[in-house]
Amino acid sequence: MKSLVCITGATGGLGRAFCVECANRGWDLFLTDLADNSLSILAASLTNTYNVNVYYRSCDLTNFEARTELFDYLREQGFCFNFLINIAGLDFEGPFSERTRSQIRTMLRLNIEATVEMTHEIMKMRDISRTFRVINVASLAAYYPMPVKAMYASSKRFLLDFSRALREELRSFDVSVTALCPAGMPTTPECIRAIEAQGFAGRITTQNVGYVAAHTIDSALKGRSVYIPGLLNKLLKAAGSLVPPTIVARVVGSRWKSAQSKRALLGSVNGNPQ
Repeated sequence: MKSLVCITGATGGLGRAFCVECANRGWDLFLTDLADNSLSILAASLTNTYNVNVYYRSCDLTNFEARTELFDYLREQGFCFNFLINIAGLDFEGPFSERTRSQIRTMLRLNIEATVEMTHEIMKMRDISRTFRVINVASLAAYYPMPVKAMYASSKRFLLDFSRALREELRSFDVSVTALCPAGMPTTPECIRAIEAQGFAGRITTQNVGYVAAHTIDSALKGRSVYIPGLLNKLLKAAGSLVPPTIVARVVGSRWKSAQSKRALLGSVNGNPQ
């Protein structure tokens, strides 16, 4: 059996884009996400269209026991991997004080715990004859303290720092780690409403998911540590690093409050009160 590309969060908007891009390059895949039916449909479509082998198994990555069962299954099947793309993640936008304990646990378990554990365990099943590459989906938000998205931005900052550190630690073992740090992407109706609520600034920083997937893989193959899609987003990151974090937090907070008001208005107009 050829070594596989493992993709988490495979049935989401960005996940599908990565699946299509990998399959188009002729790479065999192992996919995981919550819904077995969605995975089955996606796997069949990729196999029929690109003539690649696609394996899958549903898993709630926020659950420790479910993750353990997934890893046991992968070992039993004798799968080996040369690429891991950690896409599964979650965002709750709104005041931290309004989050429930369940929401807090779910985000931390998926954005941080699951990504770290997937990386740790899939590395043990790597194809030692090839370079092992990891892509962790962080965010442009990782570079900023972000009121209203405090947990999300902080979890993505963890992934950015984790990726950079792991890349250096494992460099001599022929392992490469790349952090993807995109701005907004139109992956779901909710994301699209959020982008529209930010007006012109939201539109000009948004990137197509197919473009992001293709260029992220190219960056990973070149061994780059971080990929930020879009020149404007690179400039925003550079400009943000010149401003004290307290001022950045204040500006970002003001922008998000304004965007939330517009988003609520858009939701009401479309018959979906926020």
